Amino acid sequence: MHSQTLKQTISSGLLSFPITDFDVNGEFVPGSYTKRLEWLAPYGASALFVGGGTGEGFSLTPAEHEEVVRTAVSACGKEVPIIAAAAYGTRIAAEMARNAEKNGAAGLLLLPHYLTETSVEGICRHVEAVCAATGLGVIVYNRNVCKLNAEALERLAEKCPNLIGFKDGVGEIENMVSIRQRLGDRFAYLGGLPTAEVYAEAYKAMGVDVYSSAVFNFIPRTALAFFKAVTENDRETTSKLLNDFFLPYIAIRNRVPGYAVSIVKTGASIVGRSAGPVRAPLVDCTSRDMEDLGLLVERLGPQA
Repeated sequence: MHSQTLKQTISSGLLSFPITDFDVNGEFVPGSYTKRLEWLAPYGASALFVGGGTGEGFSLTPAEHEEVVRTAVSACGKEVPIIAAAAYGTRIAAEMARNAEKNGAAGLLLLPHYLTETSVEGICRHVEAVCAATGLGVIVYNRNVCKLNAEALERLAEKCPNLIGFKDGVGEIENMVSIRQRLGDRFAYLGGLPTAEVYAEAYKAMGVDVYSSAVFNFIPRTALAFFKAVTENDRETTSKLLNDFFLPYIAIRNRVPGYAVSIVKTGASIVGRSAGPVRAPLVDCTSRDMEDLGLLVERLGPQA
């Protein structure tokens, strides 16, 4: 997919990032993953991010990551754009970018580099190198050790024509407003904070209309209903869903660090779409957590 076409695609509609299927030994299960994507694709997400944070991309080897991308493209790449993640150090991220392009991905989500802190200049060099390694449109994920400002993004925009998106997972309002005002329509802007629905209305007010939904993995109808309500400024619906589901959901998520991924896999199990356990260093939700989440999901009604 041409980078500008991808930019247009991700500038509207709901985005999501599927969980990755593992067996009891933690091995990737392509058949189960294929069925998951075939189930989710018809609900109409604008694009699906694979091998990202919720997909436990941080615990996949580069070879496994390539298999995940290849499986996703084969499963539903003709129906919905598959955006592959790239991560770790610069050379590994560039290798993952090339592999994603080779296997038919429509674009790339560049996750924060691994572990080490660095300057904004160092982050820019990292982004430039990965963009130069692929012809795919690249979305940079502003989160954790990767924090970019408007000035840095302006320089990157000049040097990297295929850098077409900015996904914010930091939530610094002043910085986000500065970026949006300074860069205008140069980028597609995506909300990327955990449980993005809670921030969706605030981000929309800043001109960031699109976000990626984790709960789409197990309550796709509700996720789409909430997105529609945000788009239409339907405060009655968003307020009800925030009170009835999203805020209690966050309370469960916050019980243990790393539950932002674990709780999504738990939700999938509750609705009969189990993706197996999470990989270490994450831990699975307890039976109490599953019971509490099950009650929230039950109140929402059927999702299939």
